[in-house]
Amino acid sequence: MTGREAQYDAVLVTSFGGPEKNEDVMPFLENVLRGKNVPRERMLQVAEHYYQFGGKSPINEQNRRLIAALERELAEHGPQLRVYWGNRNWHPMLAETLVKMKRDGVRRALGFVTSAYSSYSGCRQYRENITAAQAAAGEGAPQVDKLRVFHNHPGFVEALAARVNDALLQLPEEQRAAAQLVYTAHSIPAAMAQGCDYAEQLRETGRLVAERLGCENWRVVYQSRSGPATQPWLEPDVLDYLREYKAQGNEAAVVIAPIGFVSDHMEVIFDLDMQAKAVCDELGLTMVRAATVGTHPRFIRMIRELIGERMDPSLPRLACGVLPVRPDFCPVDCCLPGARPVGR
Repeated sequence: MTGREAQYDAVLVTSFGGPEKNEDVMPFLENVLRGKNVPRERMLQVAEHYYQFGGKSPINEQNRRLIAALERELAEHGPQLRVYWGNRNWHPMLAETLVKMKRDGVRRALGFVTSAYSSYSGCRQYRENITAAQAAAGEGAPQVDKLRVFHNHPGFVEALAARVNDALLQLPEEQRAAAQLVYTAHSIPAAMAQGCDYAEQLRETGRLVAERLGCENWRVVYQSRSGPATQPWLEPDVLDYLREYKAQGNEAAVVIAPIGFVSDHMEVIFDLDMQAKAVCDELGLTMVRAATVGTHPRFIRMIRELIGERMDPSLPRLACGVLPVRPDFCPVDCCLPGARPVGR
């Protein structure tokens, strides 16, 4: 083990979290929406989505599989680091995990957040959550250095392209060439989008995936908005777009690819597999939904590569496309909840 490798002794996987049973749903949603201007009626609507599935989100089980795959990857290829898991909104909560890490003697950890893009909710808020968890754990809490966002890492792009290609292959051969790739991501308030590169990064990732597949017919749309109707959010909404697509006379099949997500959690299942599928059926559009990267081997290897580049500066910082590699440590005014300050 080199001196550089000795700088870190663990990896902290941090995710959104999700309920495991009906009794968890409302406390979980209260955690998610605390301090946000979301009407209670909207919270109750979202709760019904979970109740349809027995109150259990698939996200926790998917994170367990991701962590198991990462542990195997690190055990086989190194570096030899312990892997911990802490969530933003449900158990295991970050504060609980930081206490456990402290008890285990972890001093410095690398943080992998299951969000590929730059935004307040996808990056900065996780850093704030980790800082709050460190404070709750008290003196001796481990330092956690977050790994960079990875929207343009070749491992992410290759894994996404493989998932989209699998979806295309589900279409009859005569429909594949004309099919449109409809990329989706979680919408965010327009004011928040002005303070980060979220929308630009999504477009770049979509372009890179389409380029890899030799497809020129693609579009980025959004899903899962939760704010009041008076507040502008990124558009178009996927359901509105599908109706517009059909109204323009398009008959070609659509492959919906949720590139804004790394796992098939509740918003993907409800908003796409149920709502978008129902709209496509109503419109007479053939629809196939691509899987998220999940535990695709190239995605798991990407996590190891991100760990490796941070531990050994001589290793390349892999990226593709035209956007720059994001820095390891974000500027103090990066990805603020509102618009970027004048002059930035």
